Amino acid sequence: MTNNHKGSHGCVNINKSASMEQCENVTVNPPLVDAGPTIVQLPITLAEIRVTSNLVANIHFPDPVLEIKDIKKRVKIVQCRLLLGGNTVDAATGLLTRPVPLFIKGFIRKNIQYATPCPTAKSDCVASEMRSLTVDVPFECVTNIQPDQFFTNPIIPDLNTRNEFDFFRAQNLGHGFPEKDQLLSSDLSQFHQVSEQFYNQLPFCELISSRIVQWDEAIDRYPLPGNGPFEEGTFETIVEKSMLDFTIKVLQKQQVRIQAL
Repeated sequence: MTNNHKGSHGCVNINKSASMEQCENVTVNPPLVDAGPTIVQLPITLAEIRVTSNLVANIHFPDPVLEIKDIKKRVKIVQCRLLLGGNTVDAATGLLTRPVPLFIKGFIRKNIQYATPCPTAKSDCVASEMRSLTVDVPFECVTNIQPDQFFTNPIIPDLNTRNEFDFFRAQNLGHGFPEKDQLLSSDLSQFHQVSEQFYNQLPFCELISSRIVQWDEAIDRYPLPGNGPFEEGTFETIVEKSMLDFTIKVLQKQQVRIQAL
């Protein structure tokens, strides 16, 4: 394609749209490893659980609220930590012997759309403006995952080790001691150590779904001042009671043996 447009940007103006035509494609076979047992490292699902938590929060509005129009909610998890270690696993069988605690921390982001009355109000109508308030309602809990809830046992972290060792040394005692006597001990002027560190795979979580049931109640509602309709009123504080259900998947990278096809 030629372009007769000339300017400081050269012969082709890339801001001009070109015609879009049908493109052909063919299947490409990617290179595969030889057939046989292959070891790969994959995220393995350890458990998938549904967690239930109850929340109570007082929410204060910056304006008088005539009516709440809508509340958009989104659950966000900021910490999901499976606490491994200790005597969680039987060393002989490799099986879990006790529940494993899972620490969860997060918040519910809420965008509340509400109507606030205009300064003037008449007896037959109320003019209002639409506004919104975004708040974060935090929650934090710990739940125990029972041994029979694990699809695959987690790999328990290997412990770091530090060991000191010394060498025998015979030293003369010096003046005031018989010449044949010696100090038999290690050398305090030297230090020897063997340390070993393991870089274990940390379990992590994925948020699958969430469900929120909430109940909001105003606690400081007053009638509209002036000549507003008698049944209308405003408030600035609500008490929110919520039941939160969410499903999370706990995973850990593990090495598994597969059969390549």
